[in-house]
Amino acid sequence: MKHFPVFLAVEGRRIVLSGGGDAALAKLRLLLKTEAHLTVFAPSPAPEITGWAAEGRLTLHRRAMEPGDALCAVLFYAADEDEYEDARTSAIARADGALTNIVDNLADSQFITPAIVDRDPVTVAIGTEGAAPVLARAIKADLEARLPATLGPLARIGKAFRRMAETLPVGRARRDFWADYYFTAGPRAMDHGGQEAAQTMLDGLLRRHHSAAERPGHVAFVGAGPGDPELLTLKARKALDTADVVIHDRLVTPEILELARREATLIDAGKEGFGPSMTQDDVNRLITEHATQGAQVVRLKGGDPTVFGRLDEEIDAVDAAGIGWHIVPGITAASASVAAIGQSLTQRRRNASVRFLTGHDMAGFADHDWSALARPGEVAAIYMGKKSARFIQGRLIMHGADRTTPVTVVENASRPDQRILGTTLDRLPQDLNEAAVTGPALTFYGLAPRATQVELSALEQELA
Repeated sequence: MKHFPVFLAVEGRRIVLSGGGDAALAKLRLLLKTEAHLTVFAPSPAPEITGWAAEGRLTLHRRAMEPGDALCAVLFYAADEDEYEDARTSAIARADGALTNIVDNLADSQFITPAIVDRDPVTVAIGTEGAAPVLARAIKADLEARLPATLGPLARIGKAFRRMAETLPVGRARRDFWADYYFTAGPRAMDHGGQEAAQTMLDGLLRRHHSAAERPGHVAFVGAGPGDPELLTLKARKALDTADVVIHDRLVTPEILELARREATLIDAGKEGFGPSMTQDDVNRLITEHATQGAQVVRLKGGDPTVFGRLDEEIDAVDAAGIGWHIVPGITAASASVAAIGQSLTQRRRNASVRFLTGHDMAGFADHDWSALARPGEVAAIYMGKKSARFIQGRLIMHGADRTTPVTVVENASRPDQRILGTTLDRLPQDLNEAAVTGPALTFYGLAPRATQVELSALEQELA
C-alpha cells in the first residue's frame, strides 16, 4: 500500500486550487461538497467557476498564483493542465506548507483523490493508486447502484441519536441496536413515513433493546475453503461479519482473516503434522471459554470443517458446556484441487467411488486398506500426505499397485501461488523432494492433470 487512506478534517480549513479549465471544474465539483473554504487562482476561469464565486461558494482570484497564496491551506490542487505551471504552483504550495496534488500526475503528487460514493455523511472512497482509474469508476458505479439514496438520511438521524444509544452496554448490545436500526427498522420506517418516521421510531427501538435478554454465546464451525476468499460461502462471510472471536487454524489465509470484523479477537490455534501444535484440549478450552462469556465465536477451519477437522471433539466440548452451535460447510481441498487439474473425482468406466484419506493421524502415519486402494482404477484424495509420501508409496507397491499409476500433488490450491506437480507412484517421494513443496498440499492417487491424461491416453492407444 503506497497511499494510506484517511479521511481528512477540512471543515473551516482552506483548500487552494490553481486552474480554470476542465480539470479544475472536475475537482471543484467534488470539493464544493465539503465544508472547506475554497480559493481558486485562475487568470481565465470557466463561467461555472465565476458563477460559484458570485454565489459565495468559493473565493476567486483572476490571476496566476504567487508565493504565500497557499499559506494555512491544508490541501492544494494544481489543475492548470500545463506541465510547467503545475510544477511552479505546486512548488509554491509545498513551500507554503500545503499537501499538493497535481492532476493526472501521480508521481509528483503528495496525495491522491479517490473515486467517491457520496451518501453524506456516509462516504465510500475507492482508490487504485493510479493503476486503474477505469476500475475505480466501475466499482463506484456498482456501489452507487447498490447503496440506497436513503442511506445518507438514515446515517444523519443515527448520528444525532448516538448519545442516547450510549445508555446501552458497550459491545454487542450496541452493535445489535445499530444493526437493527440500519438494516431492518430504519429502512422500514423510511419506506413508510420518511425521515420523521425514522426519527420517532428510534426511542421505541432503544427501549426494546434495553429490555431484550442478553444474547447467549454461540459457536459457528465455519469452513474457510482452500484459501481463495472468493470461494467463501455467503453464510461464512456473514459469520465473520458478526463474530466477536475468531479461532482459526494455520491453513486459513491472511486474505480471509482480513474479512473478519475489525473489532473481532483473532486467535491462532494452528496445528501442524509432526510439528509444533496447540493441543486439542487447549483449542476446546478456548472455544468454550469465550462462548461461555457470551461471545459469538467462529471456529474457522481451512477447507470444510467436517473433513479431517476433529470437529466431533470440539462439538462434544461445546455440548458439554451447554453452548449452542451450528456448522457452515466450506469447499474442501479435494474439490478445489481437482478443479485445478481439470479432472473429475469420479468417472464412468474408471471409478464409481473416491476415497478421502489422511496421510497421518495422532499416532503417526495413518494405515488404510492398501490392498483395495492398489487395485487398478482406484482414486484417492490424500490430505496431509507430503511427509508420509514414502510410507504411502511403500504400502501401495507392497500390495501390488502399478508403479506407473499417476499421482498429482496440488500445492496451495486456488491461491495465486498454486502449483501442480504431476508424477507417478514410483517417483512420488523423489519428485516431491525436488519440487520443495512447502505449502498445504493435496495428493491425488490415480489422477493426472487433464493435459497429461490426454497425452497418456494417446500413448496407450499408440502402444495398443
